[in-house]
Amino acid sequence: MKKIKPFRGLGAILFKEFIVVWRDPMTLFFMFFPPLVEMIAFGYALDTDVKHMALVILNEDRTVESRQFIDKLVNTETFRVVGEVQSIDEMASQIRKGRAYAGLQIPPKFTQNVRAGFPAQVQLLVDGSNSTTALQALNTGVSVALTQSIQSLLRETGKRAPPIEVRPQMLYNPTMRSPNFYVPGVIGIVLQIGTTFATAMAVVREREKGTLETLLVSPLSRWGLMLGKLIPYLCIGMTMAVILFLIMRWLFQVPIHGSVVAMMFATLVYCFALLSLGLLVATKAENQMQALQMSMTFILPSVFFSGFVFPRETMPWIFYAFGTVLPTTYFISLMRAIILRGAHFIEYWPHLLILTIMSILLFAFCALLFRKKIG
Repeated sequence: MKKIKPFRGLGAILFKEFIVVWRDPMTLFFMFFPPLVEMIAFGYALDTDVKHMALVILNEDRTVESRQFIDKLVNTETFRVVGEVQSIDEMASQIRKGRAYAGLQIPPKFTQNVRAGFPAQVQLLVDGSNSTTALQALNTGVSVALTQSIQSLLRETGKRAPPIEVRPQMLYNPTMRSPNFYVPGVIGIVLQIGTTFATAMAVVREREKGTLETLLVSPLSRWGLMLGKLIPYLCIGMTMAVILFLIMRWLFQVPIHGSVVAMMFATLVYCFALLSLGLLVATKAENQMQALQMSMTFILPSVFFSGFVFPRETMPWIFYAFGTVLPTTYFISLMRAIILRGAHFIEYWPHLLILTIMSILLFAFCALLFRKKIG
């Protein structure tokens, strides 16, 4: 009885693919250079800590107390005063032109009302066209006014402290640094861009050149051929991942609280899933343009529905469900658990198990779809 070898020819195809990859500087360039640039650019650009927003002032009171209130707003470092206006219409015009994000109006009787014990109202106009800066400006303005109000009430009542005091303690990211939150997710997105494009383009390019026909008529098994094409790019992908983690640690100063071994194993499984996804694209695409378009259909949802930028819990159920079939969703959760929270295996194993099963199923699906013919 003839012995079945599911990975027949794996060694030969591995040797051939490593030579092809080594002699293809363009593929190596696009696997390393764009992801590194994107990693650095995204790491610096994705920052929700909004500071020094342009603020225009309409101070109709012009007293020491009103100027002190303005100074307290500026001292939060959220605002910077860029000028004074003479009317509400002029203030609205400055915001509409984009010269200021917010405008503060202090009425004529501000100090008089404060000293008399009456409510002293101030108006804060905020540009709501950008929700991030608008929310930051609104929270800062309300917080400063609330703090000053409490201090005035304490002085009037003779009490030393408010009746209830909240003492929050921020776990895992006490300084609330945006790079600590975003950079682990950026690694997942950047790896997907580099690996999925590279494998899809490599196989399709070989098909366009006609060299894939030689492999198709050779005594290679489907499993051996697919695995042989995947492993060289897996090595390149892991090398790129190590570089990205070094950039994360030493350039962006993101501490790694968990196990480095667990972090690298999760990355290995994730890269295997991404490369299998790239091979899946290559089995269907007839040319490089189709491969590029099909790869983008997987990358863009991974950015928006994986929890990388927007919390998945706030999404409509259909997009939340769509995010559950994306490998990036589980990788980002794993990285934040291991890197930021220092979680142990027992605390993150469900996501690792799902990612492992997903990578195996994707590879098996690629091998089953692969046909020993072209077109």
